[in-house]
Amino acid sequence: MIRIYNTATRAKEDFHTKELGKVGMYVCGPTVYNYIHIGNARTFICFDVVRRYLRWRGFEVTFVQNVTDVDDKIINKANEEGKTAGEIAAEYTAAFIEDMHAIGVEDPDVRPKATEEIPEMIALVQTLIEGGHAYEADGDVYFAVRSYAGYGALSGRDVDEMESGHRELRAQGQGTEERKRDPLDFALWKAAKPGEPAWDSPWGRGRPGWHCECSAMSRKYLGLPFDIHGGGADLCFPHHENEMAQSCAAYGEGFANYWMHSGMLQIRNSDTGEAEKMSKSLGNFLLLRDVLGQVPANVLRMLCVQTHYRSPMEYSPERLEEAAAALERIENLIARIDWACENAQDIPSPFDTRALGSMVRSARNDFIVAMDDDFNTAGGLGVIFGLVSAMNAELGDQTIADADAPFFKEVRAFVVELMGVLGVEVGSSGESASGYPAEVVDLARELAGFEDGTPEEAVDALLACRADARAAKDFSRADAVRDGLTGLGFTIEDTPQGARVIFSA
Repeated sequence: MIRIYNTATRAKEDFHTKELGKVGMYVCGPTVYNYIHIGNARTFICFDVVRRYLRWRGFEVTFVQNVTDVDDKIINKANEEGKTAGEIAAEYTAAFIEDMHAIGVEDPDVRPKATEEIPEMIALVQTLIEGGHAYEADGDVYFAVRSYAGYGALSGRDVDEMESGHRELRAQGQGTEERKRDPLDFALWKAAKPGEPAWDSPWGRGRPGWHCECSAMSRKYLGLPFDIHGGGADLCFPHHENEMAQSCAAYGEGFANYWMHSGMLQIRNSDTGEAEKMSKSLGNFLLLRDVLGQVPANVLRMLCVQTHYRSPMEYSPERLEEAAAALERIENLIARIDWACENAQDIPSPFDTRALGSMVRSARNDFIVAMDDDFNTAGGLGVIFGLVSAMNAELGDQTIADADAPFFKEVRAFVVELMGVLGVEVGSSGESASGYPAEVVDLARELAGFEDGTPEEAVDALLACRADARAAKDFSRADAVRDGLTGLGFTIEDTPQGARVIFSA
């Protein structure tokens, strides 16, 4: 039984879907006025893993993620760059999709845009006004927070304490709009200002408030109530609190049955050694596409799944090195199995494949137990690494028999499958998924007289050169090959079937 930590109840709960075998899942998408940062990416990777795992467990998942393509930030960006809000939104929507593809996040089943769902939002606002939960003031429409008794329940906040905070802001000259009946009330519809995008409505031309778009879209595409609503912890209040309040007030039924929130990303300060919240003011703000210019996408995903989705995640060079080393351990086992199967011999099997098969089945069960516990990716990885270590120990320096090759290929496929559930691609070719760098060709030209060919052919030439040098007792030349490959991040491993090159772990 899958158990999910529900922010609304602050407890893990058994996961029961609205419809047997099907999951309706809504995750808040980006406001498209700039490139996304790695904190955004962490959230989207987390929920991509949730979706992948639910599907792997046999659920039919309908995943909806919106795009906020009309907003104050978009309008301000357009004014700064001398473009229309539509042009800015289109540019950064395309950039967002490109970035998601770059880190292996799958496209949602439905990606509604706010500007294409205006009628649904207007209908929601009208329903709230008719029910006494909203009011119009000079072309703006506000949700009356105190009209909904459950306000504050999701985020665990007390309405009276929130009111006290607003009084303090007003005393400091940071007041709210005079036309609000209550300072806690929030905008559902904003009256048009000159030069801003606007649509006709019963209250005059204007545009929707940010909070109401997700309520309208989730109801349209998933119905109410739906199963899972996700987003970053920073959205719990006020965005998700407001969503839940206006939806329940409008329709008198449940909204999302399970609320999931991913933890915030922190940056390690190299001067103080402390983990800090990422922010522009601290000078540690990192855009995803800048990071991907330096860090492979698979390493970034590996870093994300090493931390439970609800926990804060530290981003630092040290953590990235750990993630890269962990990924190499898995890649090396896959490369080792590929090598062993390619060089299998017609000999009696040295392995008890029945016992090993039982180990693999246990690993599958243990992986499910870990992931069923609130999508514990760190625990799931632990199971995978346990299997990797066990298989490495079993293989040792033994030659496998022809009859063993099908079993070890199944083990390989199993490891690839589980890593795929986490969205980390490994073993995409017969060699390592990362391949050899182009520099290995230059090394082969220098040491082995290699003329032209692929990096893989260059490695073969280097190994042949080393074998010839060792046979001729030219150990300085043999060592030069070894040291050259070491400098490129590889190790030569001698096996009964011959030498092979693996990634340095």
